[in-house]
Amino acid sequence: MMTATSRPDELEDIQVDLDRPWNVVVWNDPVNLMTYVVYVFRKLFGFSKEKATRLMMQVHNDGRAIVATGPREKMEMDCFRLHNHGLWATMERA
Repeated sequence: MMTATSRPDELEDIQVDLDRPWNVVVWNDPVNLMTYVVYVFRKLFGFSKEKATRLMMQVHNDGRAIVATGPREKMEMDCFRLHNHGLWATMERA
């Protein structure tokens, strides 16, 4: 809805912000084994062994890795599923 004070470029900025996807970030923890993290990534996201291993190593070496990007509701579900498997995961704007 456009008001008398709204400018079209302001409305475009709002729309772009609403469409911006979310990231699921998995954080390093001292509890889970590397092999288990690879297993969870493969099971939940269908990653190849190579991709799951690469992401697990990124978590291990860098402390975090983005494992999924998409709409907020889907990323909330992915975060929930990771939590149910004992991994520490959060969401952030892409």
